[in-house]
Amino acid sequence: MKNLSLKLEDDIFQETELIISKGNKNRNRYINDAIEFYNRLHKRRLLSEQLSKESKIVAQDSLEVLAEFEKLFDEGQAI
Repeated sequence: MKNLSLKLEDDIFQETELIISKGNKNRNRYINDAIEFYNRLHKRRLLSEQLSKESKIVAQDSLEVLAEFEKLFDEGQAI
């Protein structure tokens, strides 16, 4: 484990203390869980953005391939 000094805004600290007092987690565990949750959320957002960008890059190629398949299908139907 790493030690770190953390400065929280007063309202965030007070809200955290209130929640902790009503639960069964200590402050350290609560903050670790919160950061872990935020990290997972942020990773998902980054992945979503990356997939969106890559999807836009290949979109035109996909449409061209689809058009070629449709052309082949239409030619096969005419026979």
